[in-house]
Amino acid sequence: MVIEEIPTPALLVDLERFRSNCDRMRRRAADSGVSFRPHVKTHKTLEGARIQFGGKAGPITVSTLAEAEFYAAAGFDDITYAVPIDGAKLERAAALASKVRTLNLLFDHVQTLEAIEEFARAHSFIPLLFLKVDSGAHRAGVDPAGPDGLELAYRAHESRFVRLVGLLTHAGHSYVQTESGEIRQVAIEEAAVLTRMRQQLGLFDLGRSIGSTPTASVVDRFPDAEEVRPGNYVFYDAHQAAIGSCSLEDCAATVLVTVIGVYPEQSKIIVDGGALAFSKDPGPVHIAPDCGYGIVCSPDLKPLPAHFFSMSQEHGQIHLAGKVAPGAIRIGSRLRVIPNHSCLTAAMFDRYYVVERNSVIGEWKPVRGW
Repeated sequence: MVIEEIPTPALLVDLERFRSNCDRMRRRAADSGVSFRPHVKTHKTLEGARIQFGGKAGPITVSTLAEAEFYAAAGFDDITYAVPIDGAKLERAAALASKVRTLNLLFDHVQTLEAIEEFARAHSFIPLLFLKVDSGAHRAGVDPAGPDGLELAYRAHESRFVRLVGLLTHAGHSYVQTESGEIRQVAIEEAAVLTRMRQQLGLFDLGRSIGSTPTASVVDRFPDAEEVRPGNYVFYDAHQAAIGSCSLEDCAATVLVTVIGVYPEQSKIIVDGGALAFSKDPGPVHIAPDCGYGIVCSPDLKPLPAHFFSMSQEHGQIHLAGKVAPGAIRIGSRLRVIPNHSCLTAAMFDRYYVVERNSVIGEWKPVRGW
């Protein structure tokens, strides 16, 4: 099958770019002497995860228990579930932990720790825990400079029912920087936050787990950490390119769409990809307020003078500007769009078409659900 024969909208994975992104990040971790525990939530596939490790299994990070169960069944036996655990999910997590070598769970509230301890006491289950630390994103995690976080860490460390194995953070605020130099400063602080907190605790056997794709992409080495957990780097996307994490040539995931309407008087076309193909992630609006919903390209991935300005559920509206040859884009034409956020976009599809140049060489099917 060639690209022109794929039903649209469709998610395409450029295998050469995907492999290159994976190899580069894996080498960086190896050269730094840190454990590589990549996030798999971006692609959610067995094929993609194995490529992340050069063709084998390894320690992974997941965002759902469905992902954890899916990968465990395929032989991935060292897993971090990187969302603070809900007490109602503990029975399911314990069942999974009995089937793998390592399952790490997260917490950042005393109520969560109490629920974990109560469950562990009743079920003779000793959970392995990372304390989530806020390094500046202010989404989740304890304040590393406040007494409550230190007290919570000490309590978990001294508990007879759980084992505190480390401190974990995610520098989500790296996504709102404007260039690679700013991201590099975030990367330095991301690691320093955990180092300072560990020093304050005096618990030097705790692992320090860092990782966001922007911070992991702009540094040459990972200092002051025992493991790194980037995820989006396998695909990258328009947002990552805009903030300086990658180039457009690194972007491995695109959405193939078909032109279903042409309106010359409005300099506009309609494509068959809307919010259910791309999500409505607004992209790097802190850099380009009118950036639109992705970078519109020709089938051979050359960016076009076009603005993807509006979406409804199944329709995308694209304004054409500059020099587009008359008749070059007509009903039935195919376009490829580099999405703003490849993680959300990939989650919209039940299969990915893996391509090399113009040929489809396989399909990957991601795990779904929570």
